[in-house]
Amino acid sequence: MTKTIAFIGGGNMASAMIGGLIQQGVKPSSILVAEPFAAAREKLLADFGVVAHEAISSAFNAADIVIWAVKPQTFKDAALAAKNANAFKASALHFSVAAGIPSNSMCAWLGTERIVRAMPNTPALIGKGITGLFARPAVTAADKADVEQVVANMGQFVWLDTESKLDAVTAISGSGPAYVFYFLEAMTEAAVKMGLSADEGRKLAIATFSGATELAERSDESLEVLRQRVTSKGGTTYAAITSMQSNEVAQKYVQAMLAAEQRAKELGDEFGR
Repeated sequence: MTKTIAFIGGGNMASAMIGGLIQQGVKPSSILVAEPFAAAREKLLADFGVVAHEAISSAFNAADIVIWAVKPQTFKDAALAAKNANAFKASALHFSVAAGIPSNSMCAWLGTERIVRAMPNTPALIGKGITGLFARPAVTAADKADVEQVVANMGQFVWLDTESKLDAVTAISGSGPAYVFYFLEAMTEAAVKMGLSADEGRKLAIATFSGATELAERSDESLEVLRQRVTSKGGTTYAAITSMQSNEVAQKYVQAMLAAEQRAKELGDEFGR
C-alpha cells in the first residue's frame, strides 16, 4: 500500500485497521486521522506513531482513501462539513464502517459514487474478525484490492452483491460477538450453580466455544451432524438439547437476530436522511 489513507474517527475499529496497515509496512506519515478526543489522539501517537488532527484540515486533500469510522449519528454532519470545505479530492475512494448508513446517503453528502460500505465486528481488534463488504458500481477492481488490503489484518472478509445484505451481516456477525458473550455468561452462571468457581466456569466455557468453533471451521460436515455426534440419546447432552428445544431456545435466538436486522434498517432510515 503506497497510498495516503485518511481516517475520520480514531477509535477502536480505526485503530485495528491502522495497526494492520502498519504491520504491512505502511508508514505512519502516510496515515491521516481526524479525532476530536485528545486521549484517543495521544493513544494513536503512542501506539502507532500516527499524528492525529483534532478536525479535518486541508492536509486531508492528499488522501487517496478516506475511511469513515464515525458513529452513525455524526456521519452526516461530518460528511457535509468536509464536502463544503472541499476537504477531499474528487478521486478519493470513501470506505465506511458506520453501521446502518446507506451508500445512497453517503453519495449525496460526499458528492461521489466511489463508496464502499463495510460491517466489521469487534474480533477484528485481535485479527479474528469478519467483515462484510459492499461496493457501488463506480468502485473498480483495483479499489476493491485496496480495501481488501486495509481489512486483511482484521481477519476474514466477504464481498456482498447487494447492499441490503449488510443489514443481515450486522445482525449475524456485527452484533454476533455479544450473543456469544451472552451465552458464555449463562454457561459461567450454570457452572457456579453446579459448584465450580466463576473462574473455572469461565475458562471451561470459553475453551469449549473456541474448540467447537474451530472444529466446525475445519470440518466438512454440517453443523447439525456435528451436534448429533455429541448427542447420544438418553445421555447428558441429549438432556440439555432437549431442554433447549422444549424452551424454543433456537427459535428465540433467530427472533433476536431478526430484531437486530430490523434495527439496522431503522438506523439507516433514522440517520441516513
